[in-house]
Amino acid sequence: MPLTKQSPKLMTFNNQTFITEFILQGFSENPLLEILVIWVFLFLYIMTLLGNSLIIASVWVTPGLHTPMYFLLINLALLDIICTTTVMPKLLDNLMEEKKTISFVGCMTQLYVFTWSLSSELLLFTAMAYDRFVAICRPLHYSTLMNNKICGILTAIVWIMGGMNSGIHTGLMAKLSFCGPNIIEHFFCEIPPILPLSCSSTKLNELMALLADLFLVGVNFLLTTTSYGFIIANILKIRSEEGKKKAFSTCSSHLIVVTMYYFSVFSSYISPSISYSPEKGKVIAMLYTTLSPVINPLIYTLRNKDVMAALRKLFVRLFSF
Repeated sequence: MPLTKQSPKLMTFNNQTFITEFILQGFSENPLLEILVIWVFLFLYIMTLLGNSLIIASVWVTPGLHTPMYFLLINLALLDIICTTTVMPKLLDNLMEEKKTISFVGCMTQLYVFTWSLSSELLLFTAMAYDRFVAICRPLHYSTLMNNKICGILTAIVWIMGGMNSGIHTGLMAKLSFCGPNIIEHFFCEIPPILPLSCSSTKLNELMALLADLFLVGVNFLLTTTSYGFIIANILKIRSEEGKKKAFSTCSSHLIVVTMYYFSVFSSYISPSISYSPEKGKVIAMLYTTLSPVINPLIYTLRNKDVMAALRKLFVRLFSF
């Protein structure tokens, strides 16, 4: 359905007008193409929910998988579900409606939850890399360096720091003045496409976004790659060719996903109001809102023999009723 021009809903306060809702611009004004987009996103959303829910259920009901590594994988699956659920239902609803709007409060809520899940996932990648580093490079000290208590503390830090980062960005965004236009050139509420709509200064927002990039993207990516650098160096010492091949396969898969994820986030958030491109932003956002949540279960868990065995047992239990 074509995006119709609508007059922005405004609220007057102290002789100033402020926008009370935004219009989310979709992917195409071609009705036939929009129908295709709806089915593609619906399929990806269902696969994300199904894949990650199965991972959570299989680990939950299998006592042998109650270890730090799989506990972190459960958290990754939860974050993927939250991330895509924050975006997909509203996107699908807008694709089927002529009026593609979202209230200001709804937009800020979507921004907060999405940024929380995105920030937490970046931090979780570092925790996962640390877990594998200890397991492969310090196996004799694993129970000391990565026990259930430490894993719980790391997970709590991931969620708390992600929430704090999101709270800062959302709070700063909510304080901006939006006088019009109200068309967000994106398919959901995200920092880069919203900032250019502000009629007040966004310098503080840009500074905080840059600082978040340096820490969440830069520092965490450095820690993750450093951990895997040590892991690869340790793998090279393995005499068994089969052992090396298996270990390298796991590491390369993880690094490919991490690199793609970090690159997409960095490209989208660095200097958002200056270098932001709407079309580029949509393509990049699809990587971490739709594709990554679908791919993560395949790479991190479904290729794991222990998880596959747990999934088979889960299916047996489900179909035995």
